[in-house]
Amino acid sequence: MKQILYKLFDHQYLGRDEARTILTKIARNEYNDAQVASLITVFLMRSISIEELTGFKDALLEMRHPVDLKGTKVIDIVGTGGDGKNTFNISTCASFVVAGAGYPVVKHGNYGATSVSGASNVIEQHGVKFTNDNDKLLRSLDGCNMAFLHAPLFNPAMKAVAPVRKQLGVRTFFNLLGPLVNPALPAYQLLGVYNLSMQRLYAYAYQASDTKASVVFSLDGYDEISLTSPFKIVTSHNEKIYTPEELGFETYSQEALNGGNTLQEAVTCFDNVLKNKALPAQKHVVLANAAFAIRTICPEKTIEACLDEARLSLESGLAFDTFSKFIALNS
Repeated sequence: MKQILYKLFDHQYLGRDEARTILTKIARNEYNDAQVASLITVFLMRSISIEELTGFKDALLEMRHPVDLKGTKVIDIVGTGGDGKNTFNISTCASFVVAGAGYPVVKHGNYGATSVSGASNVIEQHGVKFTNDNDKLLRSLDGCNMAFLHAPLFNPAMKAVAPVRKQLGVRTFFNLLGPLVNPALPAYQLLGVYNLSMQRLYAYAYQASDTKASVVFSLDGYDEISLTSPFKIVTSHNEKIYTPEELGFETYSQEALNGGNTLQEAVTCFDNVLKNKALPAQKHVVLANAAFAIRTICPEKTIEACLDEARLSLESGLAFDTFSKFIALNS
C-alpha cells in the first residue's frame, strides 16, 4: 500500500486492474484502517477516473453475494449520497411508490454515513430484518414488488470499510460505487449524483453496462430531483434540463426537504409521505423521482403519464400498502 499511496500522492492514476486488486485486498483486510483512510482521502482531493471507478466496481461485483431474480427485470432508485443536504429518505419513499404502481423494485442501500438516516436506518426502524437469503428476497419481491439489499450483507468490502467511513463522516468513493454494484444487477436504474462532472462519469460508466439508467442532478447540488432548482437528466438517448414548473410543481425551499436532526424525525417524515400526510414539498419531490423512475422503465410514456401513475400509487394508498406488506414479509 505504501507504493500505491506514493503513486497517488504524485498525482498519478490507477489502472482498471490495479484498482480491482486494491479493492479486493481491502475486502480481505490486508490493509489497516489508516492506510484505507489515506486511500479514501486521495479521492476526496481529486476526481476519480473512469478506469479507477470501473476497476473498483469489478472487484465488488466479483466478490458480491449473488442475487438470482429468476429473470425478473427490476429497477433500483438510489442517490450517491454525500451531497451534504440531509434530506429525508426521498429515493426510498419513491421506491415504494414505484412498487405500489406495479413495477418491481430491488433497492440496494446502507446506513447513512453523512446524514442522519440512510435507507437501511429508516427501514430497520420499522422492524425489518435484513437478509441475503435468495428465497426470502424472491418472496418479498413476489409479495409486494419490493426487495431491499443491505449492502454489507452482499459486499464484503463495504462491510470492511464501514468503520472507517463512519469515523471519517464524509463522502467517499464508496458512495460512488454503491449504485454501480447492486448485486441483483438491475435492468433499470434512476441514479442521483451531486455534481455535473459526476453525472458525466456515470454516463460513461453506464455506456459499458447493460443497465438502462437515468442519471439526475439538481443544479443546486442535490443528488436527486429536489424541486429546489432546475435539474438535469441524462440517459443513453438524450439529456435535458427540466424546471419544477414544467412538471406542474413549484420551486421549493431547501429547508422543506430537511430530514430532521434525529433518526426518529426522519422516520416520521418517511411515514408521513407514504401515508400521504406529508407537506406538499415532501410529497411532490417523491412523486417527481418516482415518475422519472417509471419513465426509465417505460421511456415511451410521457412524463405526465408517469406522474399520474406515481400520484395514483401514493394517493390511493397503494404505496403505503406495499410498504406494510414489505414489513410483514421481512420482519
